[in-house]
This record gives sequence, C-alpha cells and structure tokens, in this order.
Amino acid sequence: MSENKAPENQLNIEISEEVAEGTYANLAIITHSHAEFVVDFVNVMPGTPKSKVKNRIILTPFHAKRFMKAMIDNVKNFEAANGTIQDLESVEIPFNFGGPAGMA
Repeated sequence: MSENKAPENQLNIEISEEVAEGTYANLAIITHSHAEFVVDFVNVMPGTPKSKVKNRIILTPFHAKRFMKAMIDNVKNFEAANGTIQDLESVEIPFNFGGPAGMA
C-alpha cells in the first residue's frame, strides 16, 4: 500500500485570510542588538503628523542575512523583468513630507 507523504524537506505553510490581505508600508526602520534584528514597517501618509508601526518582524542575525540575500535576488529578478527601480537617492523628498515644516 502506497502512502502519500510530503518529502521531508517540504514545508506545509498556511496563511489566514487576514494575513493574506497584507499591510502596506512605505517606510522600514531597522534596529539590531547582538541577538536580533527588529524591522518595523510603517505607513507614512502625507499631511499626517504622526504615523504608527503597522508590523514588527524580529529576526535572528542568521535569518536577517538570509532575508537580505533573498531581497537582493528578488529585486534583481524584478528589474530584469520590469526595468531598473529608481533609487531613493535620486528622488527629491521634501523634509516636510507628511506635515508642516519643523521649527527650531
């Protein structure tokens, strides 16, 4: 009798409908300690003086490095298919983005 078993190195990953909807973020703040990397994802809206962290992901240094490599590979693949993504350094962002200019 044959049994339908998944290969040992295959993961069965499920995602809830709520998580599958995703959360938009246009800012990531990355901090780290000797033991972990913390990535806070924020949605900054123009004209809004305050923004909240929408999601926080905590990674081990090993997984942070694997994530970085995966992102690099995915950006390269995206650009190969869709053209170069304009880098932030070449975009002028006003210092008062998201609210009135600060005063000293």
